[in-house]
Formats: sequence, structure tokens, C-alpha cells
Amino acid sequence: MSRTTVEPSAGTARRSVPTTSRTWAWTGVAAGVLGLATIQASLAASVDWEKTQGDAGAMLADAAGKQATFLVFHVLAAACAVVIPVFASGLKRRIDQRAPEGSLHGTVAAWGLVLVSVALLLGSGLDTQFSLALSDPSTLVPESAAFYTDWVATISWLWLGAGLSGVAVAVAAVRHSAVPRWIGAVSIVLGGLTLILGLSPLQYMAGFTGPVWLLTVALGFALGDRR
Repeated sequence: MSRTTVEPSAGTARRSVPTTSRTWAWTGVAAGVLGLATIQASLAASVDWEKTQGDAGAMLADAAGKQATFLVFHVLAAACAVVIPVFASGLKRRIDQRAPEGSLHGTVAAWGLVLVSVALLLGSGLDTQFSLALSDPSTLVPESAAFYTDWVATISWLWLGAGLSGVAVAVAAVRHSAVPRWIGAVSIVLGGLTLILGLSPLQYMAGFTGPVWLLTVALGFALGDRR
């Protein structure tokens, strides 16, 4: 049976704060680890650009030798896409518990992560069509296979939404103390950097910082969120 406490009034009405399981936070830890692993798998699946640049046939031959890596990429990306919404839902609830009634911080933080989940789902969306067929490259059109290698190397790196989530968490921490201040500080730095990178022409660089923000914040809620 959950225990409920009520925050004293500070000029703005706040919601009651139930004591709940932190399973949602550990799900976020798993999502962060899977996100990092997905990026590494994408890097490992990349073709050798120096040897294949401009040659679709060479790209197909290179990719055919990495079929196992493409399959691993698919499992990691799909798993990450599945667990992120669980953490996003828990994050929204956690922020809503301390933020003022009607605050949008939790909703924005959750939707930012949902955008990441969608990007990962799309990033793995061509795998059945191409990665399984790499066992027999003759069945593939080289130009289409070359496009597929670009798809895997780009779409799963679209972590802009995590930057939006990070900024929302940071604002919730600074304005309303809705989350621990140190989590807000981490979100300002890593979330802000992820947002800037995602908005820039170097948008795929957000794939390096977004999963780190997610993992760090999730660990913070799982281990250091004292309420």
C-alpha cells in the first residue's frame, strides 16, 4: 500500500507525492544502455567509406560481410524503442508529482523521449527487408542496399527528442524543484548539448550525447532520488 505525503504550500498548489516503485527508473537505465549499444552497433555496421565511396556494388559487398552486426543492431534498436516509453511514462509521473498543477514539464519530457523511440523504430524498420537478404546479396539492388547502410547509419542517431526532454527536466528542476537539482544540472549540460546538436546540421552527433543523458538521469532517479 503506497504512502502519500503532501508538500507544504509555497504559493503554488502542488500535487500529493505517493511513494512508488522505481522500476520505471531502472527501465530507463536499460534504455540508456541499449541506446549506447545501438549507436555502437550502428558504427560497427558502417561500410568502409574510403574503399567503397561512390560504388554501390562495393557497399553491398561490404555490408554482406556484416550481416550479423546488422541483425544485432536490429535487436538492440527495437528493444530500446520498446523500453523508452516505459521510462518516459514514469518520468512524466515523477515530474507531475512535484510540479504545479497544470505544468507541461512532465508531458514535454515524456514526448521528447517518445520521439526518440519512434526514430529508433524507424531506424530498424528496413532490417527485415535488407539485413536478412544480405545472406544472398544477388537478390538485392546495389543502390538500394547502399541506401540501407545510410539508413542504419543515420536514423537511429536522431536523439533530438532526448535533448527536448533534458531541457524540460532542467526547467522543472530550476523553476519548481520538481526533481533533484543535480539531475537538473546534468540535464542542462547533456540535454542542452543534445538539443543544440540535434537542431544543427550535425544532428546525428546527438546520438552520442542523448543516450548518455538518458542513462545518467535514469541512474539518478533509480539510486539517488530521495523523496
